[in-house]
Amino acid sequence: MVLRCWQLLVLLAFLAFWQLVVSQQWVDPIIAKSPEQVFSFLYGSWVSGELWRNTVATMEAVFIAFVLASIVGVLIGITLGLLRSVERVLTPFFDAANAMPRIALAPVFIVALGIGIAAKIALAFSVVVFIVVSAAQAGVRSADPEILRMSAVFGITKPQLFYKVLLPVSIPSIFSGLRLGLVYALLGVIGSEIIASQEGLGQLISLYSGEFRMEAVYGILIVLAVIASILNMLTAAAERWLLRWRPVDP
Repeated sequence: MVLRCWQLLVLLAFLAFWQLVVSQQWVDPIIAKSPEQVFSFLYGSWVSGELWRNTVATMEAVFIAFVLASIVGVLIGITLGLLRSVERVLTPFFDAANAMPRIALAPVFIVALGIGIAAKIALAFSVVVFIVVSAAQAGVRSADPEILRMSAVFGITKPQLFYKVLLPVSIPSIFSGLRLGLVYALLGVIGSEIIASQEGLGQLISLYSGEFRMEAVYGILIVLAVIASILNMLTAAAERWLLRWRPVDP
């Protein structure tokens, strides 16, 4: 309760400072918009259905990209973690691909797949999959070598070793990658929508930026910040539930 009160105070202080900046015209009025103007836009956009419709379009692409990247990334990461010789061969190529700025591939995906949902999913997938692969690899490598040697001594089969030792050890690291990946899926979809899209929050940002309606841009950014916070809390709750068997740190 005390924590929530402090968080509320920080929020109120931020809104007060925001209003002060606008009222004193410390920033160009074209750029600076008051909290009242921003929330007035959000209310009108919600009532008209524009905000809800475009939020659904964005989140649909986010969840599809996230699920696909999670499945593919976990499978590849665990496989590379188990097959060290294959990992040594492929790691330089994964590192090179991961170093590429995927936003630069957005025009390629748009030309190849059009301005519908497919291009947004492709860009977000290309961002998230490498995060999940790295997390899954790190999880497998975190297994205690002593436990692995004891497992070999007691004749545990490879499927048993995977399900009873490696997978439980890997889950915390995998979930860390998934939490990060979900936020990056949102960023990837928004980036694609800003460049070209039929609908979505990113497309609204691009549209209203061109019209210099900065109150609309700030309002949509607030919506994205709230969505990212909710997604992070949901993944954290899911992680706590799935890892409830772990001892709690004192």
